[in-house]
Amino acid sequence: MKTALAVILGLGLAGNALWMLASPQAWYQVVPGVAESGPANGHFIRDIGCAYLVAALSLLWLARSPKHAWPAALAGGGFLALHALVHTWDFLAGREPVHQLAADLPAVFIPAILTVWLAWPQRREPEMEK
Repeated sequence: MKTALAVILGLGLAGNALWMLASPQAWYQVVPGVAESGPANGHFIRDIGCAYLVAALSLLWLARSPKHAWPAALAGGGFLALHALVHTWDFLAGREPVHQLAADLPAVFIPAILTVWLAWPQRREPEMEK
């Protein structure tokens, strides 16, 4: 189940990332709530698309090789979690309405939570003796 979830989540994040990279203006206009956040900046959207692509690739690697890929996937999950915290902070600071926070649940918060959960190591290897 975790492998399938990592693949599905990785493919979804990769699709979003590739859309951001290939057509930032279209992505900006179509994704709900994004246009209300301020003017579009194609370069910045592509930068964020790169971060999403790294998170996506780390999840796809995790599905293939969990023993080796979990640190990369955890780092990708770290980006997603920090991104979700920015959305939360904007809401708490009064910059985003509550309906936007609710709209962010499926695309921002759930992927962050799932990625960290998937990547979190089940057990840690004993440290190598020096």
